[in-house]
Amino acid sequence: MNRFIHPDPKDFTLDALLHALADPARRTIVKALATDKACEGKGLACAQAAPPNLPKSTMSHHYSVLRAAGLVRATKMGAAVIHTLRCDEVEARFPGVLSAVLSVEDCPQ
Repeated sequence: MNRFIHPDPKDFTLDALLHALADPARRTIVKALATDKACEGKGLACAQAAPPNLPKSTMSHHYSVLRAAGLVRATKMGAAVIHTLRCDEVEARFPGVLSAVLSVEDCPQ
């Protein structure tokens, strides 16, 4: 069985959270997971939330950074890994940070 490590909310750091959210691909993933959560979804598989054409190894790295920061929870379901956003836990630790980031539109490169 593949187990994922998810930090306790008391161990979330602002540095890790901001580092995770600094990358545009990770913000895309977080925004997709936030939309899924708002629509009362059950989470999304890796490729469903990630930007299109993102290599699997890069996608895996991005999810690892998001998990380590405490932003997402991963659950193995058969061959798939389903991710959910830990909005409530992040909001309790750092009020307003996640909602502020999610409300901003990214500038075109």
